[in-house]
Amino acid sequence: MTDEDIKFMRLALELAKQAEFIDEVPVGAVIVKDGEIIGTGMNSCISDHDPTSHAEIKAIRDAARTIKNYRLKGCSIYVTLEPCAMCVGAIQHARIEKIIYGANDPKTGACGSVIDLTSIKEINHHTEALVAFLKMNADKYLKISFFQKEKSRRKLRLFLFQLKTINLYYLKVPSITEVDLQISYRYSYKALTLP
Repeated sequence: MTDEDIKFMRLALELAKQAEFIDEVPVGAVIVKDGEIIGTGMNSCISDHDPTSHAEIKAIRDAARTIKNYRLKGCSIYVTLEPCAMCVGAIQHARIEKIIYGANDPKTGACGSVIDLTSIKEINHHTEALVAFLKMNADKYLKISFFQKEKSRRKLRLFLFQLKTINLYYLKVPSITEVDLQISYRYSYKALTLP
């Protein structure tokens, strides 16, 4: 990997951190042509209410608008996580020449982890897929981020369960839903904190 590759992968990692900040799966993508960034994207499936709002898809849309062409010949995409089948398909349709990704995805990876769509001879366009030098950093970041988020969710569920139990059994509140508790937890945590 060149210094330029490292620079673009680091930018993709920064985008992944931004996605995590808004409670999305932390994946970022950058599309480069002739050493210039022409498109960026980060996961936003949850906030967009759109299962296709993957970082790669958003970066492809951004790049296509930038160069005013749906064909992204001569481009490379840097992405923090191995693309899924949907994203590899879009990358191939866009004619992106190279995928550089930072971490393998053992659940949905379509560049070799689960399936390798980049090596199927019958597909019209072929894309080269490479695992980045920063693989350890991306792997580590994605795992730490995921487990920290899971730990926070477990704490929230425990807190909500305890609060619901206290409200229902000790305070004799007739009915309180988990949605009410989540809204209350987000907006008035201090008011709900017990001594």
